[in-house]
Formats: sequence, structure tokens, C-alpha cells
Amino acid sequence: MKINSLPEIFIKALPVVQTLTKAGYEAYFVGGSVRDLLLNRHIHDVDIATSAYPEEVKQLFERSIDTGIQHGTVTVLYDDDSYEITTFRTESGYQDYRRPDHVEFVQNLEEDLKRRDFTINALAMDEYGNIHDLFNGLDDLKNGLIKAVGNPERRFNEDALRMMRAVRFMSQLKFSLEENTRQAICDHHELLSKISVERIREEFVKMCVGPHARSAFQVFLDTQLSEEVPDFRGKKEQLSVFPSLTFSPSTEASVWAIIAILLKLPNEQIPKFMRDWKNSNQMTRKVEEIVFFFDLLSDHSPSDYELFLAGQDTVMSACDVARILGQPVNSEALVDRYVALPIKNHKELVVDGSTLIEWGIKPGPSLGDMLAKITEAVVDGKIANDEEAIKNFIVE
Repeated sequence: MKINSLPEIFIKALPVVQTLTKAGYEAYFVGGSVRDLLLNRHIHDVDIATSAYPEEVKQLFERSIDTGIQHGTVTVLYDDDSYEITTFRTESGYQDYRRPDHVEFVQNLEEDLKRRDFTINALAMDEYGNIHDLFNGLDDLKNGLIKAVGNPERRFNEDALRMMRAVRFMSQLKFSLEENTRQAICDHHELLSKISVERIREEFVKMCVGPHARSAFQVFLDTQLSEEVPDFRGKKEQLSVFPSLTFSPSTEASVWAIIAILLKLPNEQIPKFMRDWKNSNQMTRKVEEIVFFFDLLSDHSPSDYELFLAGQDTVMSACDVARILGQPVNSEALVDRYVALPIKNHKELVVDGSTLIEWGIKPGPSLGDMLAKITEAVVDGKIANDEEAIKNFIVE
């Protein structure tokens, strides 16, 4: 198979590949960029594999960075872009189920490609657009199949995160999981517990926001991968609602909010749950706000002041979560009400604490209480957002 018209991202990288081949080395575009080219998906960056050793690569280019030179990877800076160039290699001895204990550089493309995770990622393309498919990856692309390269048990023992990558690709590409690959995940799901939560979280979120998320989540449950991640053990029944949702979440915050709701986590337990998954404090606060406003929507129609306190992002996210969970909410009406508020945040209020102190109100808790009452009155339209109206409100 040959690609006759390459996208701009490959054309810009061609001089790098050609520098290597003109020096007598083999060089190919490899991995996800080739896969996404064939699927007409957006390509974020390109990776290059070569028969040249790292020191030989560095000699050919003026600017380079030793990003992973012990594993054969050099980042070459060319024009305004950077390219990871990795020497053909084999790997062995994965005692931590993630990193190889031993890396050996080789001069053979096939030896390099056979260590990769899935056949659709084991494709290579030369500078002329010729696709090198040594493991039937093109057929699996055509048939929409996620299939491990070679022995799936060996691939997952090399890097247990590949099991999560399998369900993530299912979700993102709308592919199915090849039966032997699926069985290997079932047989070795416990290996996922050896992987850092940060790496699992990244794959989990990508899986949950993908276009085929609900089907992938079902496989995540059925293969028992869910038993090896924080706070999910023994929660299959609660989580089994996810595959039956009407829609899939579109943002990371919505993912965590939906999971927290499905697990029926009390609000005070959400911070610990988010910490267990190594989420940032900012993400934790966002999820707490979404779940709080979702619970409020479930109980009653929010007041204008409650809309103000929540903020537009939280209102829209909570409405999205409610829609996904099948709870009837008129989100357009709520957003219209928010847009119509006289002020959208505390900074738009014409007075602040300093103003009130100038007017003779003493600093302390009562000052904060008064500001809150003023804000609520302005938001509810009881008084105008001007100093005279606020002064009269305080007197009254």
C-alpha cells in the first residue's frame, strides 16, 4: 500500500527522515501517526524509528535533546518543530510490568515493530509513502479490530497499562476487541494494579470521553479491569449503569461527576475519591461543584442566587450530567436565566468590603454577612447595582 498525498505534518518531517536515509540508515514514520493517517484522523505528532544509533542520530542534526537516550530515543529539533527519533530495539525483563530491564538496539524493522502493543500501531511508512505492514495491521484497521501483536499475554506482561490502552482505543476508534486479546486481559487483569494511578487515570478518562465509551466501559467491567483501580473494587453493580447511559460525557470533570454519582458518594467523600485517583485540587473542586448543583437540580428548581453562586460553567456541566443520566432538566432555560442575571460574579458588584467599612460598618463576620445579603438582593432584582440603592438597603 502506498500513500500518494501526505498531510503537511509528514511533509514538514520528511527532511528529518531523508537526512537519516541519505546517511545510509533506515528510517520510518511509525506508530499512532501512521494509524491515524490511514483512518483520516487528526494527527498530533509524528514519531520516527531508525536503524541509526542515538549517537549517530545526534551527529546528523545540529540540535537535539537526550530525552530517553538510554532507551534509544533522541528528540531532534528541526526548524520550529521537534521529533522523537528512536533506534530500532528489542526489550526484555519487565519486572515492574512497565519498563524493560534490558534494551538492545537492533538493525531490523521487524524486530522493532514486534515489541509494539497492537497491530494497528505496528505500522511503518517510509519517505515515499509506502506502508510496511508486518503483522496484518491493515486488515485489523479495515475490520475495526484491536489485536495484540504476537502473544497478547506477553504484551500485557511487558506493560500492563496496555490493557487499559486496549479499551481506550476501543472507545476512541469505535473498534472491537479481538477475542484472544480480550481473554488475555481477563486472565491477567490483576497486573493493572502494578501500574501507577496517574497512568491509569489518563487512559481511563480518554476511554470515558470517547465516542464509543459505553461499549468500552462494558469491556472494562467484564474483563475485571475495574477491580484493579482505586475505589472500584466490588462496585461493578453501581458502575454497570455507565454502559446504559443515553450519552457519553464530553469532559473530564463530567466523567468524575458521573462516577461519583453512580457510586453514590456523599459530598464529603468526593475529595478522598479524587485524591485516590491522583486528581488535582482544581479538578476536585470542579467535580464537587458539579455534583452539588446536580443534587440541587434533583431537589428543586434553583433560585437566581443559586445560579449565581454556581456560575455558568458549573450550571452547564451539571445540566450535561443530568441529561446523560436521564434526568429531565431544561438546560436552555437555566442558561437563559443565568445570562439574564444583573451580575455574574462578585467583582461586578459596585461595592466591596472596603466600601462598606468606609460607610461605617465594622470589619468582622457581620461585614461578610452584609456583603452576601447585598449580593443576593442585587441578583434577585430587589435592588439595583448602584451605591445609592445599596446604601438605602443597608439602612433598611
